[in-house]
Amino acid sequence: MRDARALGLGELDAERCGRELRALGREAFGEAGEGIVRLEARGHGVLLGSTRTLGPDPARWHAITVPVVHPGAGPAPGAKRAAVVELEQARAAADAAGADEALLFDASGHLVEGARTNLTLALADGRFVMPRLARGAVRGVALDAALAAGVPLAETDLSRDAVLRAREIVAINAGRGARPIVVLDGVPVGDGGPGPLHACLDAALDAFR
Repeated sequence: MRDARALGLGELDAERCGRELRALGREAFGEAGEGIVRLEARGHGVLLGSTRTLGPDPARWHAITVPVVHPGAGPAPGAKRAAVVELEQARAAADAAGADEALLFDASGHLVEGARTNLTLALADGRFVMPRLARGAVRGVALDAALAAGVPLAETDLSRDAVLRAREIVAINAGRGARPIVVLDGVPVGDGGPGPLHACLDAALDAFR
């Protein structure tokens, strides 16, 4: 609803959206199945639905950095848009490398987001942070849930060097929850395992889901 307003698509009918989502879920997964249901809004009230089965998902992720330059905030900062070419290219690069996620930086060399997720980090000094949303990341549902639960994530600019020296990198989204990135570009992140940041986010998102 929020993103539809930000993108100039007007007010969506919440009851209709709920009906569409429930119908798609039942059709694809039955009453007890599990998967991801996506509802895409277009102009003039058009809704396009799609579903995706939740496949095998490792508890600990490997990620890569990509040379794809993040396009920035665009006309509706924080809103999720369909078919962003740079994100599609980054997802394809991750898939080709056998990685679970790809990290994108902007033209000034600052971390923005993952190709599929919001990113959070525990820095070398112990602070819990996330990239400044003004850099252009989608303000995902999982990020809002984590912040609402009181996870102390400070927005800050993150250089590539700061990312590489992080104690933890945790990717979050509504479908997968919190996934610790334990290897980046073939090198262990921190001590190579999940830590306090992941524990905080995992508890917050488990309560949300």
